[in-house]
Amino acid sequence: MAKPRKTTLHCDLAVAGAGPAGLATALLAARAGLPVVHAAPPAHPDHRTFALMAGAMRMLQRIGAWDALLPHSAPLKRLRIIDDTGRLLRAPTVEFDAAEIGLDAFAWNFPAAPLSDILSRLIGDEGNITTIQAAASTCEPGADGCRLDLDDGTVVEAGVVAAADGRKSLCRDAAGISVRTWNYPQVAIVTTIAHSRDHMDTSTEFHRTTGPFTLVPLPGKLSSIVMAETAARAREIVELADADFAALIEQRSHRLLGRVSVAGPRGTFPLGGLLPEAFARNRIALIGESGHVVPPIGAQGLNLGLRDAAMLVECLEQHADAATALSAYDRRRRGDVVSRSVAIDVLNRSLLSDLVPAQALRALGLFALSRIEPLRRRVMSEGVAPSDTYLPAIMRPDPHEDADLSLAV
Repeated sequence: MAKPRKTTLHCDLAVAGAGPAGLATALLAARAGLPVVHAAPPAHPDHRTFALMAGAMRMLQRIGAWDALLPHSAPLKRLRIIDDTGRLLRAPTVEFDAAEIGLDAFAWNFPAAPLSDILSRLIGDEGNITTIQAAASTCEPGADGCRLDLDDGTVVEAGVVAAADGRKSLCRDAAGISVRTWNYPQVAIVTTIAHSRDHMDTSTEFHRTTGPFTLVPLPGKLSSIVMAETAARAREIVELADADFAALIEQRSHRLLGRVSVAGPRGTFPLGGLLPEAFARNRIALIGESGHVVPPIGAQGLNLGLRDAAMLVECLEQHADAATALSAYDRRRRGDVVSRSVAIDVLNRSLLSDLVPAQALRALGLFALSRIEPLRRRVMSEGVAPSDTYLPAIMRPDPHEDADLSLAV
């Protein structure tokens, strides 16, 4: 019996990966008029929440996703850092208020699932996108484009591939882009808790010797938590009965939120870092975790990924030649990603270090932030959004818009 012929699809941009960064890339490219094929295998359940900052939320508002996301979101109007290391050299508590830099909120926090569902619905309304629920099994770059073979037999011929296929990216390997990776002696535990006290739209990050323990507001009297532990201790904590787990959270949070109960499943993931030697090569651009992995400090991960998505589409719009567009993309993403990755790595290692000089530098830095207002405002502004050099146009504020994010909080 003759084998069935493979379906071959042609497009300007193929997106590999079904996470939020891949979904955003496909949607933005289609809205820009590019024919898109989205290779989107079924996603695994994701128990994380994401805190997206003003630039990313501004983009979601402009593509029509924000109104549907708002009921699932809570604003982060204040950020608090508490040194809970118990060391001799401890930093003072530092509090940041979004009003200090003219914002109603630093970010908005919401579960992963609603964001992916909303972006998927918007993609379904676009005529320029062909979605295939299959993963890329091979990727072959060429002089004039790339060929993707999907695991359902579909062949995709694309001018450019957006590799949003995760930290073990097949497409990145096909592009010949090497990466530097490193592991931390930490595993992050994530879940959702209910609590008796109001979180007051304040995110609190306790700095502990095993890493950060963070409480991030969700709507009502709910918060998401991210708790970094050693691998052995993380296994023990995940297996605790709900009552014992809640008691541990109360103890770790110093009962800041009152009585606590478990309100969601627990998930874990190992902490590590990844940086590539290039962000684009051989008609392939790295998006999201194929191009950067950082610990969950400062809520930078998905914010970086969405900037990748918007910047790639912006470069493709600005340059008709794919090689020129991808060269511009590599240049414009490098400074943003590398600077934030290094800063997060240094802060995380300073928590884990037993060296007194490292502890002293971290304490001194936080002391300076607590006392020097111009420095604090500069750090807040840069943390929320990079300079316009790194910020895609769709994420920049427009004073002429009738409604900005401040009206939605």
